Amino acid sequence: MGNPGPQTGHVGLNVTDLTRSTAFYQRVLGLERMGGQADGDRRFAFLGRDGTLVLTLWQQSEGAFPTGLPGLHHLSFQVADLDSVREAEAVLREIGARPFHDGVVAHGEGASSGGVFFADPDGIRLEIFAPVGVEAAPVPTQGAPTCGFF
Repeated sequence: MGNPGPQTGHVGLNVTDLTRSTAFYQRVLGLERMGGQADGDRRFAFLGRDGTLVLTLWQQSEGAFPTGLPGLHHLSFQVADLDSVREAEAVLREIGARPFHDGVVAHGEGASSGGVFFADPDGIRLEIFAPVGVEAAPVPTQGAPTCGFF
């Protein structure tokens, strides 16, 4: 049988304002707070769903995320279907999140997957996508993956 190999566990992000970022990720992704420390010198939050840790937030940075430097390109979250993507899109519009494209877009030419691309309050690029059902959506980046160039 063998070992299936490594899988992503949780993702840790540095944020400038723990309260703001915790509220953002809870609202947009439907995550629940699983622990952490909201005051003092060491502020952090554990966010997850159904008892599984998904995201850790650490308040230990200043400024905005430097997308022009080596490091994280974007963070992607898969949801069940296109309806779930549209629900997330509605929340993003309601809270005034900055989208990179107008609405739901396909991952590429002929792709059935796609989603919404936006930034969190600190400028970290994010994606919420569905694996199928996006065939009719526009493709904003011709000749390359949408998630690679936004």
